[in-house]
Amino acid sequence: MNEKWLKIGDSVLYRDDLETSTAIIKISREKQLNALNSSVISCIEQALSEIEKNKKIRSVIVTGAGEKAFVAGADIKEFQHFSENEAYNLSRTGKEKLFNKIANFSKPVVAAINGYALGGGLELALSCHIRIAVKEARLGLPECTLGIIPGYGATQRLPKIIGKGFAMEMILTAKIIDADYAYKIGLINHVVSSDELISKTLSITKLFNNTSPEALSLAINSVNSCFLSDADNIESRNFASLFNTDNFKEGINAFIEKRKSNFD
Repeated sequence: MNEKWLKIGDSVLYRDDLETSTAIIKISREKQLNALNSSVISCIEQALSEIEKNKKIRSVIVTGAGEKAFVAGADIKEFQHFSENEAYNLSRTGKEKLFNKIANFSKPVVAAINGYALGGGLELALSCHIRIAVKEARLGLPECTLGIIPGYGATQRLPKIIGKGFAMEMILTAKIIDADYAYKIGLINHVVSSDELISKTLSITKLFNNTSPEALSLAINSVNSCFLSDADNIESRNFASLFNTDNFKEGINAFIEKRKSNFD
């Protein structure tokens, strides 16, 4: 395993785990509980842009530094005096640069939630395709107690993940839930001990290497479209387009020949 971390900006670390073909992005603002600000968002976006071009990397893990927080929210000091127009641009820019970019990323992105995931931090986790959390993790959307609402996609993604009723309760009451309850309502996929978090996450990302990159990308696209009126046709088009790929031919031949596929 390559343990050398590269620094992006002042608060984001990055490394590749070559054994599993996984890139690991770590938000490193431990004293600020890894709170998001415009710099962090830009740095993660930069890392994702590099990962997208790297064919050797098949998946991504996003986590936080330390044991207290994944991301304990947005850096409120950065926008406390914003006008309405500035607030709108903050929300739209954040979605375009990071949250929607992750949700629609062509490679699977897994959130390794190592502690508090609150506000923008939970929204970051919601934009990921799979979520794994330590037992000590606490998750919530406290925005309504600040006189605002979630602005990075939670009101759209949370109901699709856990259902409208649970989502309404979490957002309107601003309550903080523990990892076991989050698992029970389908907010997270697995609960693990803190010393198992990265190894468990890597064991999942390693499985992606058994699949076709094009199939993964279009599977993500198809699942993301499931609430659209044209979702059924999108799935059919994505399904059909894969028949033109070399990896489809390799997968079928490997199945017939009873061997493991060797995908590019």
